[in-house]
Amino acid sequence: MRRVLTLTTLILTVLVSCKKETTTTEPVQITPSPPKEAEIVEPAGDQCYAWKAGGSIIEMSFNVNSHQEVNGKLSYNLVGKDRNEGTLIGNMKGDTLIADYTFSSEGVSSVREVAFLQKDGTFIEGYGDVVTANDKVSFKDKTKLKFDAKNTLTKVDCKVE
Repeated sequence: MRRVLTLTTLILTVLVSCKKETTTTEPVQITPSPPKEAEIVEPAGDQCYAWKAGGSIIEMSFNVNSHQEVNGKLSYNLVGKDRNEGTLIGNMKGDTLIADYTFSSEGVSSVREVAFLQKDGTFIEGYGDVVTANDKVSFKDKTKLKFDAKNTLTKVDCKVE
């Protein structure tokens, strides 16, 4: 939606800033383009992102359906911590991915909420205060999430499994 608004604003700015030629006396006929349907970006196949620094790796791959539902995989392999990997199920809410990350680490299955801000073709992981209820770790207040650019996942080619 932001792209459509930006594109419309850009086109209107160009049209308004163009000087009208005074050599013709006939009115110029402008035919508006038919309105576009709401643009929903639905990728063909997985979208894959990764972050690597100092031997640590975070990898995420997912699909987004027409209802902005996300389904995919996420793995953390951080230096000095146990590796964990699992499924990612959630929703895109505007430019933010909020999902439940169900993962296994040292044979124990856990669920925690994760958040990623989509910005300039990347995803930045979000952090905030959490609460535990019903064996799930969730953000206390999603409006107070902080997104640290040092944890930016960039687009990568998806691995063929």
